Amino acid sequence: MSKIDHYIHAATRQNTRRSYQSAIHHFEVTWGGFLPATANSVARYLTDYADTLSINTLKQRLAALAQWHMDQGFPDPTKAPVIKKVLKGIKELHPVQEKQAKPLQLEALAQLERWMDQTLSVAHEQDDQKAILALLRNKALVLTGFWRGFRSDELSRLRIENIQVTPNQGMTIYLPRSKGDRQNQGQTFKAPALSRLCPVTAYQDWLAATFLSEGPVFRRIDRWGKLADQALNPNSITTLLRKLFRDAGLVDFNCYSSHSLRRGFATWANTNQWDIKALMEYVGWKDIHSAMRYIESADTFAKYRIESALQSRASE
Repeated sequence: MSKIDHYIHAATRQNTRRSYQSAIHHFEVTWGGFLPATANSVARYLTDYADTLSINTLKQRLAALAQWHMDQGFPDPTKAPVIKKVLKGIKELHPVQEKQAKPLQLEALAQLERWMDQTLSVAHEQDDQKAILALLRNKALVLTGFWRGFRSDELSRLRIENIQVTPNQGMTIYLPRSKGDRQNQGQTFKAPALSRLCPVTAYQDWLAATFLSEGPVFRRIDRWGKLADQALNPNSITTLLRKLFRDAGLVDFNCYSSHSLRRGFATWANTNQWDIKALMEYVGWKDIHSAMRYIESADTFAKYRIESALQSRASE
């Protein structure tokens, strides 16, 4: 690989490269298409999977095909007017409600922490080192993810050397890159030290138990309780959280995902009268539409507002 190719390769995120490779494989091998493709063949590909793949998946496949043609120096068939019309028709004939992760409410977070602390006490009594490590790691991961509104990929990329703790105040976290940092300039986040549900204390307890001084913060733990050198895979965090929530007795644990931490914090902040600008700055959103997708109103059915108006009319 030349130095130019090396930097071009680095410009595309690893997850994006994998998903694009999978999409091209699906078009060529699974469907039997030919590259370079024509607008007509891409349109037929879309219609063949219109009733089995979501519109977002189809758009991702189109993005992969577009990128392949640009990289190879061929005209991009996905920009043809017929593709736009086919996509519009698929949306009309196959409408699908967007699924969103259930936000982790503060009460559920407190229930989870109580369960982890109780289970941790039992693990200490039984000298179960594997359980101790897993519980300490998971507690730090959940509390840090919630109070900072981190995505799963951001949690997996946290490194000890990029975190500075100021006793009784908080910790400063530097992320060299993240999904919202399109220019790869790096972002600095601050997490507060709290009187309860404290992410800083949980982080310090995790480091004290592992004696870690550098490298990934959140790592895999094997069946024998040995700590890996590699970070947790971002795709494994949803499975980890659902098992944790199930064991803690949270209702509808399968409705949660790694986005539940981010949505949970955004909903909590909105309920506690954070203005949208402050919330966007804290979490790192650049687009207000992205921010609003994460916020769930405390009065979901508008019951409080309607009942208040009805009672006001009745008293008049």
